[in-house]
Amino acid sequence: MKRRTLLRGLAAGMAGALAGGAVAGAPPLRIGLTPVFLDDQAAFLNDWRHYLAVRLGRPVAFVQRASYREIIEQVVMGGVDIAWVCGYPYVQQLSRMRLLAVPLYHGQPLYRSYFIVPAIDRISASLDDLDNQIFAFSDPNSNSGYLYTLYQLHQRGSVPERFFRRTFFTWSHRRVVEAVAVGMANGGAVDGYVWDTLERLHPEITGQTRVVKQSGQFGFPPFVAAASLSQAEFDAVQSVLMDMGRDETGTRLLEKLNLDGFVSGTARLYDEIAHMARATGRL
Repeated sequence: MKRRTLLRGLAAGMAGALAGGAVAGAPPLRIGLTPVFLDDQAAFLNDWRHYLAVRLGRPVAFVQRASYREIIEQVVMGGVDIAWVCGYPYVQQLSRMRLLAVPLYHGQPLYRSYFIVPAIDRISASLDDLDNQIFAFSDPNSNSGYLYTLYQLHQRGSVPERFFRRTFFTWSHRRVVEAVAVGMANGGAVDGYVWDTLERLHPEITGQTRVVKQSGQFGFPPFVAAASLSQAEFDAVQSVLMDMGRDETGTRLLEKLNLDGFVSGTARLYDEIAHMARATGRL
C-alpha cells in the first residue's frame, strides 16, 4: 500500500509539473494500438491521450497499426514504449516484453472467443457444421480470431486449408462481425468482448449474426511494455492505468471501452494460449 501511495503521489507531482510547463520538452510516451471498434475513435483516443498525459506528466502519443504483427515489431524494435496486444503474440514474445496491465471485463481479467454465423443460418450449431464453408478470421496473430480455431481444427486432425472451402482475414474483430452479418462469410472467429460490446453499441450489426460456440476463458489481451522502458516509467504507467476507475474521468473512459479497470496480472493467465500455440506448432 505504501508503494502504491508513493506512486500516486509521484504521478500527481508529475502532473503538476506538466501543468506548470516544467516537462514541456519531455519525449512522449508512445502507445501502440491496433484499430479499436469505437465509432468516435479519434475523439476517444484524444480524450484518453490527454488523461494519460496529465497524470503521467509527459506527452502521450498513440501509434496505430493495422495488424498485431506491426505492433509487436514496434514493441520489440523500440518503436513504441507500451502496446495493447493479444495474448497470443505476448506468449510468443514473452522474453522480449513485460506484462504491464490486464483489463478487467465483467470483473475478471478474462475473455472468450466466439464462433459466429449469419442470423439467417438456424442450422449450424458448432464449428463442425462449417465444414467446406467460407470462414473469416480477424488476424493471424489473434488468439480469439485465429489461434483458438486453429487449435480446435488441430484437435480434429485438420487445418483451415482442408476444413474450410475458403478463409480470409479482415484485420479487425469488428469487420469479422460485419463480414458474417452481410453474408461475405458463412462463419467467423471473433473476440467475445468485441462482439458483446458491439451488441451494446450496434445491435443492428450483431443482430444479423448468431453465436454458435463460446470458448473457455483466456487471459484478456494485455498491455505490455518494451524492454527499453525504465522501471520508474513502467511503475508510473501501471499505476495510472490501475487507478483509472478511481476518478470520474477515468471511469467514463473505461465505460466507453466497456471495461471495469486494470490489474497487474501474471503470465499464468496466458498458459492456455501458450498450450494451444505449442500444440499447433506456433510456439
